[in-house]
Amino acid sequence: MSAGRAADPTRQAAATGTQTALLERRKTALQLEIARAAVTLFTAQGVARTTGEQIAQAVGISSRTLWRHFPSKEGCVRPLLTSGLDSAVDALGDWPADVSLVDYLDSLRQRQVLPTPEPAVLQLLQLACSDPALRPVWLQAHDDALDILAGLLARRSGQVRDALPVQVHAAILNSALRIGAEDFVLRSAQDPRALPQHLLAALRIASDSLPY
Repeated sequence: MSAGRAADPTRQAAATGTQTALLERRKTALQLEIARAAVTLFTAQGVARTTGEQIAQAVGISSRTLWRHFPSKEGCVRPLLTSGLDSAVDALGDWPADVSLVDYLDSLRQRQVLPTPEPAVLQLLQLACSDPALRPVWLQAHDDALDILAGLLARRSGQVRDALPVQVHAAILNSALRIGAEDFVLRSAQDPRALPQHLLAALRIASDSLPY
C-alpha cells in the first residue's frame, strides 16, 4: 500500500506535465490562428480600419479572450514573426563545429528541414514594410531575437553571451535577416519558397567577415 502511495506523486506529476504541454500546444495553435486572421483583415481593409473585435469574430472567440493573448491588435501578428525563428533555433542545435552558419542553414534549406514560410508570413512582411502601425511589431520581434542569436554564437565561440564580439556579431546577423526579408518584399517577390534563399544571401554577405 505504501509503495502504491509513493508512486502516486510521480504519476500525478507526469499527468500534470502532459496536460501543461497540451494546453501550451493549444495556446500556440490559437495564437497562430489569431495571427492569420489579423493578417487577412489587415490586408483586406488596412490596420487602422480593423478592430480587435473583428479579429476575434473571425476566429470565433470573444474579445476578452483575444486581449488575454495580445495587448493590442497590432501585436496579434507576432506569432507569425516568431514561429520561423523558433524552427531555425531548434535546427541550429545540431550545427556542426566545422561548418559555417550560412552553409549549415543552406544545407537545411536544401534538405527541406526548415519549413517554407506560409503565404500569410509574406503578406505580413509586406504590411510591416508599408504600414507604420506594424513597423514597431516587426522591429520588436527582431530585437527580441537578438538575445537568442547571441546565445547561439556564444555557445559556438565559447564566449559569454554578453561579450562585446558576440553582441556585435549577433546584431550584424540579425540586421542581415531583417534587411534581407525587407529587400525580398520590396522586390515584389510573391513566392514564399524563395524567401529562405534570399535571407541566406543576406546572411552570406554579413558573415563574410565573421568567424562563423
